[in-house]
Amino acid sequence: MNSACNNPLLSSSFLHQPLKSSRFPNVSIFFPIISNPITPNRCNPIKSSIKGCMESRNPTQRRSTSPRKFKPRYGTSRRSTIKKSLSQEQVNFTKPIPDDPVVGIIGGGMSGLTCALYLEKRGIRSTVFDTGIHGLGGRMGTRMIDHQPLIFDHAAQFFTVTNPKFAELVDDWLKRGLVREWKGTIGELEFGGHFVPFPSSPPKYIGVSGMRPLADSLLSQTSLVNVVRPCWVSALEPFNGTWHLSEKQKPCGQFDAIVIAHNGKCANRLLAASGLPLVAKQMKRLELSSIWALLAAFEDPLPTALNASSLPFEGAFVKGVESVSWMANNTKKLLASDSGPQCWTFFSTATFGKQNKVPQESIPNATAEKVKEAMLEGVEKALGLSKSSLPKPFYTKLQLWGAALPTNTPGIPCIFDPCGRAGICGDWLLGSSLEAAALSGIALADQIADFFEQGGPCSDEFAVGLHDEYKPLEGHDIGQFPGLESVDQITNDDLLDKASEQIKTHYRNKQFAILVVDIYLSLNHFASSSCEGSAKCLIIET
Repeated sequence: MNSACNNPLLSSSFLHQPLKSSRFPNVSIFFPIISNPITPNRCNPIKSSIKGCMESRNPTQRRSTSPRKFKPRYGTSRRSTIKKSLSQEQVNFTKPIPDDPVVGIIGGGMSGLTCALYLEKRGIRSTVFDTGIHGLGGRMGTRMIDHQPLIFDHAAQFFTVTNPKFAELVDDWLKRGLVREWKGTIGELEFGGHFVPFPSSPPKYIGVSGMRPLADSLLSQTSLVNVVRPCWVSALEPFNGTWHLSEKQKPCGQFDAIVIAHNGKCANRLLAASGLPLVAKQMKRLELSSIWALLAAFEDPLPTALNASSLPFEGAFVKGVESVSWMANNTKKLLASDSGPQCWTFFSTATFGKQNKVPQESIPNATAEKVKEAMLEGVEKALGLSKSSLPKPFYTKLQLWGAALPTNTPGIPCIFDPCGRAGICGDWLLGSSLEAAALSGIALADQIADFFEQGGPCSDEFAVGLHDEYKPLEGHDIGQFPGLESVDQITNDDLLDKASEQIKTHYRNKQFAILVVDIYLSLNHFASSSCEGSAKCLIIET
């Protein structure tokens, strides 16, 4: 990698890349063999005309008169995305970093926003591109129904703080009135209605008016960050020493470095023919779960005071129910109201999400109805209610998070390719929490700022995470909450061990007990997360 950058025969102020036709009609193709090339004028990709900016970057050119063999163009291969990513040639930038560099950030979730925020702290301009129609936030999503007093956090539910650097950021949000501590009762709800509250420490935090307003407010006091939404960046093209971004062949601007702050199949497709094979390979190794989110509003309160001595809970991690892993009362959490309708958010387990996964852009009505009924039945079981006794909601909205949360991680703060001047940030690099997302964005911002200060060398000194191995990620189905140590992901082995202990008095041989439970589950088509309930049935039957 470095030899290509340092070879004087290849060195020029332009980008070394396989020749291809530009997606930009106002830019002609030329060969990077110019001696003493004219430095193109630099212009603001956001505040100036894109056409003018493109035209100003066309220096006087001398074309080769000798026959040249053209290399294949990026994006023209019919091979799969995986093959494209593995076979594409590495982009190497040698053009000096300008005095006023600009970074393009694709993704306006927590990691992308904190990256932009901390780039500004280092005096670097950036533009954040996000697909959100109603606002920024990524998985910090809040849905409000205007004609009714209904509000739902339908993605990130709350967050905890353990890292000092993240604590500084949260302290600032507290001072600005963007977040507050969630003092409602939160705990674990086991199949049959057994609720165990968590201690008040560590504090749990939520957005004052939901999670999405927090995202929209993060950049409200910035002056060097531009936000473009809704915008779905569909192509990255390295050209003339900068990255050219476009949406359906419509230019979005030129940038001295780029940040990929989202993941999933869209990110893989974007990177497949970009000239960043190492970055693309690392992104494709990420595995993601699928989670169903059911938003439901009830006229009457749900029975959440499960015994005479307990207060009604506002949030609960659900155990032993296949279709539900989390439930939260948004009305109490966000509005602190005891009157009016109750707005609840229910999340499925990852297992249930995988079993019922469909294209999230077009969910069949039959699947939606099946999932909704199964999740409401799961809520009923979790609360220990008799069949069909759960009140009927007067409003429901179902959403599938097809790329919900990571199930593996390289355990690094960020990924950065100095030769391609491109990086990745996101919670999945460190875990699956809001804290991890923020720390990743901060780490990449500092990495890029240090890289710019050194002139942007194509050096392994600034390479981060391009070859790190992945490992399985543990945590609850809806993410990690550092400090809440009792919230652990329940595995099939855990449940079988617990179930076998309950029937150990009936059978002397533990292995035989596990076999009996396993056979019982198979015969009755119970999922692994229903083991505890089925074990109780088995005790009664024996």
